[in-house]
Amino acid sequence: MPQPFQPPPRAAYAENPVHSKGRRHPEAESRTRTPFARDRDRIIHSTAFRRLKEKTQVFVAHEGDHYRTRLTHSLEVAQIARSISTALGLDNDLAETVALAHDLGHPPFGHAGEDQLDDSMKPWGGFDHNVQTFRVVAKLEHRYPDFEGLNLTWETLEGIIKHNGPVTGKLDRPSWNMVSEFDAGWPLRLDSWASAEAQVAAIADDIAYNNHDVDDGVQAGLFGLNELLDVPLIGPILHGVKVERPDLDERLTRLEAVRRMIGAMIDDVMGETLRRAKATGVASPDDVRGLDHALVAFSPEMLEDLARLRAFLMERMYRHWKVNRTRSQAKRILADMFSLFQSEPEVLPSEWFVLSQNVDDAARARVVCDYIAGMTDRFAIEEHRRLFQLETWS
Repeated sequence: MPQPFQPPPRAAYAENPVHSKGRRHPEAESRTRTPFARDRDRIIHSTAFRRLKEKTQVFVAHEGDHYRTRLTHSLEVAQIARSISTALGLDNDLAETVALAHDLGHPPFGHAGEDQLDDSMKPWGGFDHNVQTFRVVAKLEHRYPDFEGLNLTWETLEGIIKHNGPVTGKLDRPSWNMVSEFDAGWPLRLDSWASAEAQVAAIADDIAYNNHDVDDGVQAGLFGLNELLDVPLIGPILHGVKVERPDLDERLTRLEAVRRMIGAMIDDVMGETLRRAKATGVASPDDVRGLDHALVAFSPEMLEDLARLRAFLMERMYRHWKVNRTRSQAKRILADMFSLFQSEPEVLPSEWFVLSQNVDDAARARVVCDYIAGMTDRFAIEEHRRLFQLETWS
């Protein structure tokens, strides 16, 4: 009988909630939760988190009930992050929290929506979904009487804004002004890597989307299982499933292959991270931040396989004519609304109209951008219809 999993002791370089740098606005500590678990709960209860249920990445929300949304993706990322962080002896509450928060700033219609908002905002600094996530948790969420945002811990905010690495090279971009201003008042060490837990959340995102894009692509009929047999990583795994379990139908074969691919990627991250930890001798969270490279990473061999898998998905899925058609429609919807709201802010809902008054064009554009970025796919489609289609007046 296999032995039940026994989590390892806390790693020397794990974050410890007892030693958290705290919150920008001091609050009494919870009697029942660590500071990082409290952050997680604030994110789950936020309006922006609930909206993720009808925000998508590749497929628009109304195209089918079984495709991933930003919400289901975030839950998958959090589950993977929690598993990896537990197995590495890290703080799984912090890893889960950053994972749950990482997509809060994404606009409707996935990457197409982000591209269009960035294009519409070009005269005023552009749009960056990571900065928008930071804006959501540090400013736009209004749930507490004494401060803007969610007043998350230093470690969570740090993980949200730099889970992919140092960001000082981006601070001269106008779209990053809010981050620069926040950092000036409460420094987040933007020139360093984030905690190991935040890095786990970032790589869990890579694991989740690579796997669910394969799964969703097959379900959508954009490519078949047999076309994946020659693709690195998924091909050998799929071949193994077919040999070991020829009795499985295509659906269970697909699900089993995806499950094994997730396991293979997690095992690779575990091995490479432990190798790097040993090689660098990291012995504290500050040691992790002081490295000139990521601690949590894929092996070079896995990175090569993932690059070829992504190339396949780019050709067969992300540039498929059906997806291109949806992207085109989505971009037109957001472009139309942005142009209208910027030129006629009086058609904005009352609370947003107030924010758009007595400000310059750049500030008004950012208000319009915040409003549109918060929309779900379905709401954006309906709002566009109300604004531009005369038949809705009858």
